[in-house]
Amino acid sequence: MAYNESMLIRRDLLTRVCKLMQDGELRSQIDRVPLVMRPRYGKDVSRCCVYKDRAVIKYRLMAILGYDIRDEKDELTPLGEYARWAEERTEQTKAILTVVDLACSSCVQVNYVVTNMCHGCIGHPCTFACRKNAISIHQQAYIDPGKCVSCGLCMKACPFNAIIYQAVPCEQSCPVDAISKDEHGVEHIDEEKCIYCGRCREACPYGAIMEKTYLTEIYRALKSDKKVVAMVAPSIMGQFPVAPGKVVRAIKELGFDQVVEVAEGANITAMNEAAEFEERVVEGGQKFMTTSCCHSYTELVHKHLKHLEPYVSHTHTPVYYTAQAIKEKQPDCVTVFFAPCLSKRHEAMVEKDIDWVLSYEELGAMLTAAGIDVQKCEEEKLVEIDNAGRGFPYTKGVTEAVLHYSKNPQAIRPFFIDGVDKAVIKSLKTVEQTCGGPDQPNMIEFMVCQGGCVNGCASIANPRTAARQIQTFIKEDDSRKAAQGKEQA
Repeated sequence: MAYNESMLIRRDLLTRVCKLMQDGELRSQIDRVPLVMRPRYGKDVSRCCVYKDRAVIKYRLMAILGYDIRDEKDELTPLGEYARWAEERTEQTKAILTVVDLACSSCVQVNYVVTNMCHGCIGHPCTFACRKNAISIHQQAYIDPGKCVSCGLCMKACPFNAIIYQAVPCEQSCPVDAISKDEHGVEHIDEEKCIYCGRCREACPYGAIMEKTYLTEIYRALKSDKKVVAMVAPSIMGQFPVAPGKVVRAIKELGFDQVVEVAEGANITAMNEAAEFEERVVEGGQKFMTTSCCHSYTELVHKHLKHLEPYVSHTHTPVYYTAQAIKEKQPDCVTVFFAPCLSKRHEAMVEKDIDWVLSYEELGAMLTAAGIDVQKCEEEKLVEIDNAGRGFPYTKGVTEAVLHYSKNPQAIRPFFIDGVDKAVIKSLKTVEQTCGGPDQPNMIEFMVCQGGCVNGCASIANPRTAARQIQTFIKEDDSRKAAQGKEQA
């Protein structure tokens, strides 16, 4: 979660759209949003001119309405028309992230740049180092972006360190090299490689990478006669500095008919993984097993680390079990999963019982638009469940839950992957040689986001604070249950 001006603008846009949807003015007023945010004679301009700022805001709004920028067929089509289509559509295109090309083109075109530290020396070793004849000398060295292949040899050769590496933030942040520039300098996301971790969106300093939302579908459901059930991920307990019961009440005040903790499904996941470990590793002799609750991790395995597929737990994710149980009892209801990350949108596309996904950022926008102060809400009593599943959102929490339900916990030798980057992915290519021995790990917990789900790219709280808040709640609730047990005894 990166705090910057681009993030603040994104949240402002989300709030404005939520307010328009809530008031029933989306179609009539959304075209005014870019004009209000960037008035003609205003001083708050981010780019070359107010008109480009307005254009970028327009396309960011399209993403919030659930459109891929590539869906645009006519640049003259007003946002009001997109709003009308969004409110009437029955399904979206499969893309989850979309790139605003007008904003993206502001980024660097090449990775290596000659600074004013260049002395224009007679030796110019940089030209000899370059194998593509991309460097010429005009008092100072100049790198032709059309010829440069970003090999870095010129930087190594320069005796004055005058050539620097200028990273493309989104490309550098992507652990699987799923994003790259085209000939126009616009980034494109390769869906065949993307694991939906959201790192590129958070890294982009221009706000060019946007997540498509289901806000229009969710507001439509809330205004319909159908029962709408909010399924809240365990990490939501750390997103607001209040008791979880107040958050539940705030969600109901938005119009949701029921709030179900996905921690209930997490307990099922932990039980099943404990039983599966016993069957596959302890009794079956498999070298090791990995967890399966992080959808970005399972996508990483399916797309980039196929040698790990035999070791991934067959157990479904917590939201799968939660949604399944709800739909069995209420087949006609609408299920909305409140999530801290982007990958759950993709999971919802492949799991039929999850209708829509709402990020914590979007929840915050909805609450702000509705004028709901979570701290002032009444506290609702939570359903009594085992707290093991509530520990899923922070590192080691999944393993602790599996150990809690295991019949043979001493057989589990855990290892924790706390955040995935290119170096970690490289190390995983030889993980079969470092796991499964007598003194080696045989249970690997994977968290693509460092710190766990509390650090998901769509979260709104400091991850360490969120983890501590959840742990404190679990500890106090366990103490309360123990005290009640003694009284009853």
